[in-house]
Amino acid sequence: MLYKLLRPLVVLLFKLLFRIEIKGKENFPKEQPFILASNHLSNLDPIVLGVACPYRLYFIAKEELFQEKIFAFFLKKLGAIPLKRKKIDLRTIKKGLFLLKKEKKPLAIFPQGRRSLDYERFLPGVGFFYKKTSFPIVAAKIYGTEEVLPKEAKFIKLGKIKVIFDRVQNINKEDDYREITFKVLEKIKNL
Repeated sequence: MLYKLLRPLVVLLFKLLFRIEIKGKENFPKEQPFILASNHLSNLDPIVLGVACPYRLYFIAKEELFQEKIFAFFLKKLGAIPLKRKKIDLRTIKKGLFLLKKEKKPLAIFPQGRRSLDYERFLPGVGFFYKKTSFPIVAAKIYGTEEVLPKEAKFIKLGKIKVIFDRVQNINKEDDYREITFKVLEKIKNL
């Protein structure tokens, strides 16, 4: 409910303030859930993906974001799932698989695991969810959010944001979690 109320307002704001440009919407599967994997440059990125994607996304987000009760309430209402990053978090894994398999909802993951320009360091979660579900992976590359809201900034600046989506096609059945995630990051990097 909260998502449906806020989304039109946020879309309008992003069009006005950031002249958001979106390419590749035709790459989303229409009749099945998918895994969305994106680069991560700024705290704005989940909102940008929510604006750019034609479907409601459910995000895996670091547990630290859920420490303040009011903010945690809103994050959960908007579809965020807390993740303990320092160990294998079975609760989050089960929730992600439930959303994909049972609820047929798209799951969004930042494979780098943090805001970074580095594509060499990553966590294999995208590969794990793909191996467990075989649902399509859509890669997203976000441009401009590191300028609009840099890592240590307290205020947003006006600027241009662009998002490109494309399907990841080169995954083989014998690929392991890390190989799959590496291929996904290569796709993101080259968008």
